[in-house]
Amino acid sequence: MKIGIVGLPNVGKSTLFNSITKAGAECANYPFCTIEPNVGVVPVPDERVDKLAEIYQPQKVTKAVVEFVDIAGLVKGASKGEGLGNKFLSHIREVDSILEVVRCFENSNIVHVDGSVDPLRDIETINLELVFADLETIEKRLDRARKMLKADKKYGFEVETLEKVKTALEAGKAARSLTYTDEEKEVLKEAFLLTLKPIMYVANVSENELSNPETNENFVKVKEFAKNENAEVIPLCVKIEEELSTLENEDKQEMLEALGLEESGLDKLIKASYKLLGLMSFLTAGEPEVRAWTIKIGTKAPQAAGKIHSDIERGFIRAEVVSFDELMKCDGSMVTAREKGLIRSEGKEYIMQDGDIVLFRFNV
Repeated sequence: MKIGIVGLPNVGKSTLFNSITKAGAECANYPFCTIEPNVGVVPVPDERVDKLAEIYQPQKVTKAVVEFVDIAGLVKGASKGEGLGNKFLSHIREVDSILEVVRCFENSNIVHVDGSVDPLRDIETINLELVFADLETIEKRLDRARKMLKADKKYGFEVETLEKVKTALEAGKAARSLTYTDEEKEVLKEAFLLTLKPIMYVANVSENELSNPETNENFVKVKEFAKNENAEVIPLCVKIEEELSTLENEDKQEMLEALGLEESGLDKLIKASYKLLGLMSFLTAGEPEVRAWTIKIGTKAPQAAGKIHSDIERGFIRAEVVSFDELMKCDGSMVTAREKGLIRSEGKEYIMQDGDIVLFRFNV
């Protein structure tokens, strides 16, 4: 699952990507430094996996991962091919969700592509380019659906759905701002709309505003805007995150404490990004390996078993499940948890919960 990091040039996008992945993407103070997208796969911070590893001392520890893609900076007119517009739009089509970085700090030494700091203007610039690109897609599909409707009435529903989205786009609204029935979602699935992708905003604030971002007027504006879109906003200082990413655990913890923070902005961001994709983890634990397995929220037990091996899904008998919190009450002992009746036997219809620790029983 891929998350595309987008933003206007010089908002801290590539620096954020470097901090997340330590991949060393080129970063400079001029537009279009990022041309080809850089990709980094990073583990999702998970205290549960750390705790289980501490208890079991396994040979191997595997955390869930998220793939981040640093996409070229965008400018006004991208949907018409301005700047690196066509490349930007093709790269963003390939990601599952969008992480939009907006600059909320003032610094005369860092050039803003539009000459001044205004995060709502920046958001509008990017979002409108995505809206224009979607409008073009919808109009093409509508033309086709209307032609097909003349020969077959079943295309009437497709026409209605596409017209509903077109009306929103023409008003400058993202497709995700509407609610859809399952049938409408099915129609739109093949359109691969950019503004239908889930989005999260990263407000890049200055170091002295990090402990209390509400003092930053620009951050407050972004927060209000995101609320209307049902989107999340994460405030962080990209400069601080860059410094933190170079430190070892102990030094990192010391710096966080000095800043009055419980965890880094990046840890919050990676966790929130994982949830943004509609994902969660179930866990397996033992001496060979402690592992977080990634599944979609709402996945049933047999399909979760299939993540480990297709044979386990095919021969699924039952899942023996205990929640992480319940197991911790037993000091991590499965034997104690079983004696206390905390390990449940679940069948094929069981919907997996985040943090379930599972042993699957199956026929070979």
